[in-house]
Amino acid sequence: MNFYRKLTRAIPFQYCMVVLLAIAYASVNEIFVFQNKFAPAGVMGLATLVQEAFHFNVAYLYLFINVPLLIVAFFVIKRQFAIRTLLFVLTSSAAFFILREVGIEKIAFVAEDTGGKLLAAIAAGFFNGMIYIMLVWNGACTGGTDIVAALINHKHPETNVIWLIFSLNAAVVALSFFVYQNSYQPVLLCIAYIFVFSRVGDAIFKGSRSAVKFEVVTTHPEEITRELFATMRHGCTAVRVRGEYSHTDRSMLVCVINRREIADFERIIRKYDDTFAYFSGVNRIVGSFNRFGKGTQKAEDDSEKE
Repeated sequence: MNFYRKLTRAIPFQYCMVVLLAIAYASVNEIFVFQNKFAPAGVMGLATLVQEAFHFNVAYLYLFINVPLLIVAFFVIKRQFAIRTLLFVLTSSAAFFILREVGIEKIAFVAEDTGGKLLAAIAAGFFNGMIYIMLVWNGACTGGTDIVAALINHKHPETNVIWLIFSLNAAVVALSFFVYQNSYQPVLLCIAYIFVFSRVGDAIFKGSRSAVKFEVVTTHPEEITRELFATMRHGCTAVRVRGEYSHTDRSMLVCVINRREIADFERIIRKYDDTFAYFSGVNRIVGSFNRFGKGTQKAEDDSEKE
C-alpha cells in the first residue's frame, strides 16, 4: 500500500496518467459522441457543435480555446496545474487526429435508433466522468470552464462559479437544437450525458473520500475503546458529557470509520447496555484516519497501562 501511494504521488507517474487519460478522452468522444450526433458538456460541447456546423476539426478548436487560457493560468495559478492540463490538451488533440487517420469510425458505436443513441450518451457520460475525476486526482483538468473557474477563484475566492458552468452547459443544450437540424433528440442526449457525467464524477469523488462519523454516548468508554482497537484497529476521541435528565456523567466517543465498517461497528455497540449511538455522513476526509498501523499496538499498550 505504501508503495502504491508513493507511486501515485510520483510526478512521472502522474504525467503518464495524464497522457493515458487524454487518449482515453479522445477515444470516448470519437467512439460514442461524434458518431451519434450529439454534443457533450462544456467547451468540448461547443467545439463539437462548431465541428458539426462548419466541419471544423474539433482538435483545432480545442487547442484554440485552451492554449491562451493555459498561458494565463501558468503565470496566475499553479504552474504544474497549467503544464499538466496543457499536456492533456495537446495529447487529446493529437489523439483526435491519429484516431481519425487509423479509421476509428470503423469500430465506433453508431446507433440508428433512439435507444441506442441514449446508450451512447450514457456510456460517454460514464467514461468521461471517470476520466475527469482521475484527471483531477493527477493535478490537471480537461480545460475550458475549469480553467476559467480556477482563474476566477484565484482572483475572487468568494465568487460562486457554478453559474458559469451551468450557463455554458445550458448554451450547449440550446444550440444543439439548431445545429442538429432543429431536432429534440440531440438536446435530450446532451442532457442525459451531462446528468450521467456529473453523477458519476460526484459519486467517485465522494465515494473515495467519504466516511461515517459515529458519536457514541456511553458509560463504558474504556471497554468500547479497547474493543475498537482490538477488532477494528480504530481509535476514537472521548469527550466528557453529562445527562441533563439523569444528572449522571457519561462519555461521548467520536469515531470516524469507512462506510463498509458500519455493520461491524454496530455489532460492537449493541453489546453494551446504557449505550446509544448516532452517525452522520462525512463528505470528505483528509489524511489517514482509519488505521493505526504500526502505532496500534502502542495505543493498545498505553490503554492497558491506564
